[in-house]
Amino acid sequence: MKIAFNKPFLIGNEIEYIKDAISSGKISGDGAYTKKCHDFFEKRFGFKKVLLTSSCTDALEMCSLLVGINPGDEVIIPSYTFVSTANAFVLRGAKIAFADSMSENPNIDVNKIEELITPRTKAIALVHYGGIACQMDEIMEIASRRNIPVIEDAAQAIDSYYKGRPLGSIGCLSAFSFHETKNVISGEGGMIAINDESLIRRAEIIREKGTNRAAFFRGEVDKYNWVDIGSSFLPSEITAAFLFAQLEKLDEIQNKRKSLWNRYHESLKPLEALGKISLPVIPGYATNNAHLFYIMCANAEERTGLSAFLKKNDILSVFHYLSLHRSPFYAARHDGRELPNSDRFSDCLLRLPMYYELREEDVDFIVKKIKEFYGEK
Repeated sequence: MKIAFNKPFLIGNEIEYIKDAISSGKISGDGAYTKKCHDFFEKRFGFKKVLLTSSCTDALEMCSLLVGINPGDEVIIPSYTFVSTANAFVLRGAKIAFADSMSENPNIDVNKIEELITPRTKAIALVHYGGIACQMDEIMEIASRRNIPVIEDAAQAIDSYYKGRPLGSIGCLSAFSFHETKNVISGEGGMIAINDESLIRRAEIIREKGTNRAAFFRGEVDKYNWVDIGSSFLPSEITAAFLFAQLEKLDEIQNKRKSLWNRYHESLKPLEALGKISLPVIPGYATNNAHLFYIMCANAEERTGLSAFLKKNDILSVFHYLSLHRSPFYAARHDGRELPNSDRFSDCLLRLPMYYELREEDVDFIVKKIKEFYGEK
């Protein structure tokens, strides 16, 4: 039996809630299930205001609009990230100042941030890779001293924490993903969390095509008008219904994923002790939400060989990001700095299968084949 890299799953009342949403006569968004999702996140994680979006990409684009990115502005982001982190700001005309990763994990190296700040720096957009927190105290201190807003790309970071604080609740804005590869899913789907109260009203307007429709439905105005720029960032009620069914089972999902993650980690530690691979490092200030499990190979050739070996054994593994500063679109725009840690993660990181319905015996088989590849029987 083939072991997929990822598999979407049903865990609760997804189908029933979708049927209920349809029977309610309103499936266009901001209905009962959207409100249930909003309430869940605001109560459980203490976000000041959340708004579901059609994707995390949409949420990041809303962040870019809310912090006022204009042509010529600069935004600092890690090079080792998904293209949406950069695209959100490039679409508004920003120049990207790419920062290197830390040596021990792919998160942005806080020691590289300040040297990238110029008078044109308009935002710092960090990424909590694999749901592991960046060094938020240090980053927020730099940002506060320089009066620069911090945006958390928390696409992978649901139910993960920094020194007890939920990721996505620390910067002025944050973006989450519910893509089918994430811990809780809705197919496509995302969310913006607004932690700066001064941005809440405008966020509602931008999300509703630049209109004050949300205020109208609250009875705060007698009609709604076009009052700002914006777009249609709302997901349908069908998406929200599916998502809410998953949120009801969040703890069950997390417990299963953490169990699988720990099984991988414990089983592969002997191989790490032999110096064959490196395993993920969870800093003391961070929690592990078991979003993904990866190993670090010695080089790109070894990773390619291992991935091919696993595929021959019906196991699908994948590499992750390619450094954006070396991408075909942005290489000519980059300032020429070498970002060796980002490139090392691009060349050597291999993600292993991780999803709710993965079985313990699947993990054991994957580990067995990895050990076979490295010659440890």
